[in-house]
Amino acid sequence: MLGLRTTIYKVDDLQKATEWYEKAFNTSPYFVEPFYVGFNIGGYELGLLPDDTATASKSHNILSYWGVEDINETYQFLLSIGASELESPTNVGGEIVVAAVKDPWGNAIGIIFNPEFKLQ
Repeated sequence: MLGLRTTIYKVDDLQKATEWYEKAFNTSPYFVEPFYVGFNIGGYELGLLPDDTATASKSHNILSYWGVEDINETYQFLLSIGASELESPTNVGGEIVVAAVKDPWGNAIGIIFNPEFKLQ
């Protein structure tokens, strides 16, 4: 295993989701096609894939955490643009704090403040 490369979020409205993720991650996609939209987030791929699967059938068994500098500010920002609460900011040991929201399409988005994390 070489490490995380891509996290995919399935959405039923690719255009609206692209706009929401542009705002949520404060960046534009580098790849836009009717079958996939790709964002580069700190060297990692965030992909949007069109899918008409009902929101209720989406699973929260897998959760990717995106690193942030200020978890409370980021968490509140995501809620303010239409995300819903999944897990409020919680200290999980030392200075590490995690939180999670659901995007408007029911996908779980984890965020993490971890001052110990270093890219290798």
